[in-house]
Amino acid sequence: MPSLYVHVPFCRQKCDYCAFYSHSLVESPRDLISLYFEGLEVEMAKRQKDAPQGVSSLFIGGGTPTVLNVNDLERLLAMIHQYFPIVLGAEQTMEGNPGTLTYEKIKLIRSLGINRFSLGVQSFNDHLLGTVGRIHTAGQAREAIGGLRNAGFKNLNLDLMFGLPAQDMALWQASVEEALSYSPEHLSLYGLMLEEGTPLYERYSAPSSARGFKLGNNIPRLPDEDQQAMMYEWAVKRLRQGGYRQYETSNFARPGFECQHNLGYWRGKDYLGIGPGGVSCLNRVRWKNIEEVSTYHNLLRKEQSPLDESGQEVLSLRECMAERMILGLRLEEGVHLKAFEHDFGADLRDIYRDVLERYNHQDVFVVKGDYFRLNPKYSFIANSILQEFV
Repeated sequence: MPSLYVHVPFCRQKCDYCAFYSHSLVESPRDLISLYFEGLEVEMAKRQKDAPQGVSSLFIGGGTPTVLNVNDLERLLAMIHQYFPIVLGAEQTMEGNPGTLTYEKIKLIRSLGINRFSLGVQSFNDHLLGTVGRIHTAGQAREAIGGLRNAGFKNLNLDLMFGLPAQDMALWQASVEEALSYSPEHLSLYGLMLEEGTPLYERYSAPSSARGFKLGNNIPRLPDEDQQAMMYEWAVKRLRQGGYRQYETSNFARPGFECQHNLGYWRGKDYLGIGPGGVSCLNRVRWKNIEEVSTYHNLLRKEQSPLDESGQEVLSLRECMAERMILGLRLEEGVHLKAFEHDFGADLRDIYRDVLERYNHQDVFVVKGDYFRLNPKYSFIANSILQEFV
């Protein structure tokens, strides 16, 4: 059975680095949320046939789902449970940001089945938060963590970012150490990416604004690649010492608290993505919904498909193999050799012989038991290596 992702495309205000599809509530009319819910219910009613036995996990993301008020959050969860039965005991995650959570919201979502929360902390330093347009404070992050624990959440993820403007190793270490002091079950560590079309990209896109170069007096410098690598490597060692397993390049968990929903993506399982901008993949057919609430709503109300212009894509066997390798090799466990052969009818070492021969003189790839793995010491540059499988 597939997993289910529900996209909530609203934020209080978009962060300067964010390229995900969302609307700022400050700039959007209130009726946009009503249009969203009307379209969402129509799509759920249509798509429930794609999960006749229910779904294996739930992830409600965005945007910032927790910008919705209590009534809207209750409506959203009731709608999901009406159309998509969730396997008993399954992981049900909601993500949100400090500053948008109240204890009333936290108690509600916990009572309605959400058993894992992913909190976008990013940093426990107010100045660093301001450099990338985050609208919450470190104090609000601390308050949110306390509220989530008090409401009974025993599976908590904290997101942290490194490579922020003006961030040095000491500031990065301070945020990681504070995060560890709250004993989260899971941590996700992401390096800042300059995504085209974002305010941060525009701020640093000039040639003189490259990482490591001194900018104007009012623009803080970005850590260069070597500094980012040192931040990442230090954090990997520190979290390992703290009892966390690096089960994916950017994700660390205490034993038994690995994110099951994301593991489904990385292992090549089917998934449904509901809402504007939602992406689905079932039986090697992938599609994406249009990224515009009003158009999404209007199409569904007219009983038309909400797909974007690319429509449905039937993935070739070779494309599926490449995705399995690229996503699977980000996992500590790697790609299961027998599962790959079962799914694709061939040994991956035969399919990708040329790639493996190019790296034959190095220790980039290893076989451990039934798994083909990327050597962990290459994790920080994994993306450049994994492009070889495209």
